[in-house]
Amino acid sequence: MDRIIDGWVFSNRFMVQCLHITHIEKPPLLQELDRNHWNVVVCNHQSWTDILVLQNTLLGHIPPLKFFTKKALIYVPLLGIAMWLLGFPYVRRYSTAQLEKDPSLREHDRSATLKACHGFLQRPTSVLNFLEGTRYSNEKKLNQSSPYSHLLTPKTGGLGYVCDALDPHIDNIIDVTIVYPDGPPGFWAFLCGRCSRVYFQARRYPSPPVDRDGRKEWVDGLWREKDVEISRMLLQRPD
Repeated sequence: MDRIIDGWVFSNRFMVQCLHITHIEKPPLLQELDRNHWNVVVCNHQSWTDILVLQNTLLGHIPPLKFFTKKALIYVPLLGIAMWLLGFPYVRRYSTAQLEKDPSLREHDRSATLKACHGFLQRPTSVLNFLEGTRYSNEKKLNQSSPYSHLLTPKTGGLGYVCDALDPHIDNIIDVTIVYPDGPPGFWAFLCGRCSRVYFQARRYPSPPVDRDGRKEWVDGLWREKDVEISRMLLQRPD
């Protein structure tokens, strides 16, 4: 299955390169990574394009990305049907209101995640987790009263489930920051070449603390650093 995923991602990258759709600036860290370790990849989330950028950039440097997808994603052109055919696990996301009304849904979400992660233990795997849980927008930022300038408030539940399920296999947490200097493109806008440049930064960390409070504190610190990094990246000038 990993070879099939690699082939699918390679064909996507070949298309992006041949059509000169965009230029992705790659970080030096990629040369230090390999495909023999388990990784959890966390990233800010602005557009469905993020998935294509992550897959194209990390291809060959780490094991193929696997991720939990919302059922709505199956309707995204190219990505949705491909992820369904490749067996990526679809999970149902519950709102805060739903969880408050029925706390048992939280355990259902955890059980579904642990079950899906069981298949990731057979060989080195990279599991992607968008900690914000949804794509960024100014409206969502205001509704959340997010303390960050460029990010939504991160959630640690999903990360905790994945880390618990894959422990002690996890070798690295790879924190990726994606910035679109001209603004996040829609998926079709990206494919039509309306995103000339993407800034891609990556940092590597050991596995976060196992206790819930320690993990939240760790993620909050990570997000503060990421917010500062995004501000810096937005000030960059193209070479």
